Amino acid sequence: QVQLVESGGGLVQAGGSLGLSCVASGTIFSVNAMGWYRQAPGKQRELVATITRGANKNYADSVKGRFTISRDNAKNTVYLQMNSLKPEDTAVYYCNAEIRVTYGTKNYWGQGTQVTVSS
Repeated sequence: QVQLVESGGGLVQAGGSLGLSCVASGTIFSVNAMGWYRQAPGKQRELVATITRGANKNYADSVKGRFTISRDNAKNTVYLQMNSLKPEDTAVYYCNAEIRVTYGTKNYWGQGTQVTVSS
């Protein structure tokens, strides 16, 4: 009964900022790595940023220096602060998490939240 729910998407002008949040809830033993992925219309889903439980981070080259991923382990929440947004950042952003449950470890996806950047 684990689920991930994203929030914070919306419409913003180029150069602006948005902050995304994703909360994992349900019967959770622990949350391991978490991350953000995005999928633009007509394109494949791509990795944006990931963060381990120990806060080691990695970013796609296209967002490095503009986006910041962080997490709150006590709240089972991962964040993505997006600054200096560009029209090419427009996509549905999906939260991902590797979660330890009663029967083992499983990878979960959120439903996605739309981010639209206008010129």
